[in-house]
Amino acid sequence: MRVAIGADHAGFPLKDVVATLLRALGHEVIDLGTYDNASPVDYPDYAESVAEAVVSGKAERGIVLCGSGVGAAVAANKVPGARASVCHDTYTAHQGVEHDDMNILCLGARVIGAELAKEVVTSFLTATFDGEARHQRRVEKVRAIEQKHFKP
Repeated sequence: MRVAIGADHAGFPLKDVVATLLRALGHEVIDLGTYDNASPVDYPDYAESVAEAVVSGKAERGIVLCGSGVGAAVAANKVPGARASVCHDTYTAHQGVEHDDMNILCLGARVIGAELAKEVVTSFLTATFDGEARHQRRVEKVRAIEQKHFKP
């Protein structure tokens, strides 16, 4: 699977851990930065880049890391077609994909440890949208809300 990954300066140290895991699991990593944590950078820039990569089809899934994960999720969800959420446990990571067709995982590097982050990422990547009628109906309603408020 092609996975786009991005992080601000706070998420940078965990980004390398996650990217290493992705490669070890056989995934193609599209690293959209930041490439060091020498100076502060803004999480919306990286969240947008990852979301655009996923929505355009350049990546099948995305992972964005910042201090808490919250800002990354808020920013990524501004890109039409992005369905991003903060997940710091394995249940939420797989359930978000299975029921909500989540396509971007957001992690808070100041909240979650490296080992748990690896488990959460693995749970996210191994899950698939189940397509059950009630879940499909709900995802379609989310898309309708997005289209209603989208201003080209």
